Amino acid sequence: MKLQNKVAIITGAGRNIGADIARLFAAEGAKVVVADMDLGRGEAIASEIRSKGGEALAAVADISSVENVQAMVRKVVDTWGRIDILVNNAAISDNKTIFDITKEEWDKTLSVSLTGPFVVSKYVAEQMVKQGQGGRIVNIASTSGHMGRESAIAYTSAKAGVLNLTRSMAIQLAPHNIRVNSVSPNRIGSPVGKEEFDPTRKVENLKGRPGLPMEVATVVLFLVSDDAEFVIGQDLKVDAGFSIRM
Repeated sequence: MKLQNKVAIITGAGRNIGADIARLFAAEGAKVVVADMDLGRGEAIASEIRSKGGEALAAVADISSVENVQAMVRKVVDTWGRIDILVNNAAISDNKTIFDITKEEWDKTLSVSLTGPFVVSKYVAEQMVKQGQGGRIVNIASTSGHMGRESAIAYTSAKAGVLNLTRSMAIQLAPHNIRVNSVSPNRIGSPVGKEEFDPTRKVENLKGRPGLPMEVATVVLFLVSDDAEFVIGQDLKVDAGFSIRM
């Protein structure tokens, strides 16, 4: 098992990519914190993991709130004594143009999709430094952060920010043996913030099909495992070749 006895927090883990990351980490021996704004959704994934013999804890996570994040970190440390891995997966999208979006919608999208990863990373990294044994952080970015789009102006801006947040965090946390990387999916599973998955959803990648959440989860597992010990500050695109045409 690649993550035996490691403690991992995954935000937005109640569905889609986050849920499969939680499932895979647990199968690889990690104690998993299923963090989600919807406690019922998070508890459903945590219960599923426990039913298969894994260890999982559901936590309500408003990642834009410093107080909420600090409380979550304390809960995890009180329960399992440490934090080894963080995956910043939670995000929302606006799906609007500059003419349609309001300032409030802009602020909300950035608060969850960019400020959220910053806030959670800040307090988790402080705990990792206190432990003195390093750690691993993966930010879930998006191909939308690498290009402009006809819609989702706040989301594209936030995800571009996540990419450079990753690079700066990687530089600043490397002296503490905390490795930081990111992953950029493209049309994986259900759209951001939605439940339904349409397998016929139009894609422009070299596979000719939408990606599956587990196909992102396996790449995230690589990045947090010892296999990627020499990979720092990188963005791995999980997009079936979509980005090579950009």
